[in-house]
Amino acid sequence: MKVAITSTGSTSDSKLDQRFGRCSYFAIYDTETRETEFIPNPGKDATDGAGPAAVQIVASRNVKKIISGDFGAKIRSLLDNLGIEMTAIKDPEKSISDIVNMLGKQ
Repeated sequence: MKVAITSTGSTSDSKLDQRFGRCSYFAIYDTETRETEFIPNPGKDATDGAGPAAVQIVASRNVKKIISGDFGAKIRSLLDNLGIEMTAIKDPEKSISDIVNMLGKQ
């Protein structure tokens, strides 16, 4: 299964970005291959529509779960319709590697 994690940077030491639509990067972690790919978020500085654009990016990567600090109300319904699970983690000090390790233990 592929999991998108919102990230402040492009390394596993980067912190969890608390914003879904305006995160700096998406870390796409594959639970089967245990590989992580970092994708820059082109919509992070958009004046509007950042959330729906972010949904399109992760959906195009066949992501089944997203981990972020927060999701907007509009985004929740879009992700529900696509069958993508949302997990909110309110700890901005969690690194991408912390979250990947957590996923590996599930």
